[in-house]
Amino acid sequence: MSNPQFRAIARNARISPRKAILSCQLIRGKRVEEAVNILAFELRRGSAMMKKVLDSAVANATNQGGLDPMDLVVTEARVDQGVVMKRWRPASRGRSAARLKRNSHITISVAKKEA
Repeated sequence: MSNPQFRAIARNARISPRKAILSCQLIRGKRVEEAVNILAFELRRGSAMMKKVLDSAVANATNQGGLDPMDLVVTEARVDQGVVMKRWRPASRGRSAARLKRNSHITISVAKKEA
C-alpha cells in the first residue's frame, strides 16, 4: 500500500518566488520536527510563510490521517509563480515605468516516514 501524502497550499502569497524558494530549499526532505525548528529560527520573511503552510500540512495529516506529527517527513516543498500585479510609477521624460509585484503559490506535502 502506498504512503498517503497530505499537503497544504498557500495561493498568492505576497512574496516573490525568488525570495520564497530560499526558505523552501532548507526544509525539503527533512523531518517535520527539524523543519519547524529551521523555519522558526530563520530570519527571512518567506520562512514565516513556509512555517504556516507546514503547520497546516501537519494538521491535515493529524486530523484526516490520524498520523503522529513526529513520524512525518517533508516529501515536497515547492514554490511556483502566482499572479503578477502590474503597477506603474513615473519615470524620467514623462514616461511611466512598470513595477511588477510578484506573488507565489507555496505547496508543502508531508507523509509518514518509511521505516
